[in-house]
Amino acid sequence: MLSYIVQRIGESAIVLAIMSFVIYGLIGLMPGDPIDLMISANPNLSPADGERLRALYGLDRPLHERYVTWFGDLLRGDLGYSRLHNQPVLDVLVPRLWNSVLLMGLSFFLALVIALPAGVLAGLYARSPLDHGLNLIAFAGISVPPFWLAILLIMLFAVSLGWLPAGGMGSGGFWDSLRHLALPVLSLTLLTVGGIIRFARAATIEALRQDYVRTARAKGLSKTGVVLRHVLRNAMIPVVTIIALNFGALFSGALITETMFGYLGMGKTIYDSILGNDFNLALIGLLLATLTTLLANLAADVAYSWLDPRISLGE
Repeated sequence: MLSYIVQRIGESAIVLAIMSFVIYGLIGLMPGDPIDLMISANPNLSPADGERLRALYGLDRPLHERYVTWFGDLLRGDLGYSRLHNQPVLDVLVPRLWNSVLLMGLSFFLALVIALPAGVLAGLYARSPLDHGLNLIAFAGISVPPFWLAILLIMLFAVSLGWLPAGGMGSGGFWDSLRHLALPVLSLTLLTVGGIIRFARAATIEALRQDYVRTARAKGLSKTGVVLRHVLRNAMIPVVTIIALNFGALFSGALITETMFGYLGMGKTIYDSILGNDFNLALIGLLLATLTTLLANLAADVAYSWLDPRISLGE
């Protein structure tokens, strides 16, 4: 397994390098640049001054030459400087990365605690009133757009009831920060639960149809024993794939949620940096999103071998 993990890490590094070129190229092709913003903000700067500034910062060079210079600095640990925040990129990203980890970690944990048992119960009691009710909840969670759900939660809990703040980070200690975190966590949890319930239900129904389940029942094993020993472990193999994909998608989903609630996480940081042509900050933020997806898929592959000993990662 160790050799497989090392191989996957190498492949992930190659994917990151390719994605860095793609992202750098797409951002470089965007209309306007930081010098244009400087000229528009300062009427005393002439077009000639703009050209001199572009030459000074290397923005007049071909795109591939600029990428090679940037990538070389990246390998040396120089992530660049954020134009919007007037700080090194790392100083901006570290606290915001922690905010996103806290937001996504809590919402993902709650989604798994709710969705996995609910999906298994829906599969065990398929076509029952319980199954229909859980399916209705799942379809509602899948269908609601993230921005619309955020607006509904703000209107209910912040405007109508006044229980929770509508947005922001909070600065009054642990409980105040927790109150500001409640609505974003609830929003992401509701968005994630539906898909996991549906896949867990389908995987459970499929596992119940297998020959080894009928054999275990014929040997007198109780229904609880069949579910715990045979159904759950095998049903979780396809669900793990969906969980890994959802974890990567959660990062992009957090972009909308963080923006709606004014939560200073990675999603809002990337959004603001793209709008403000803060190239260095946007590049590193998007690469971190790519890295999150790659690590989630690697964790899923490792989980396969733990759930099913027949799966050999070395092969």
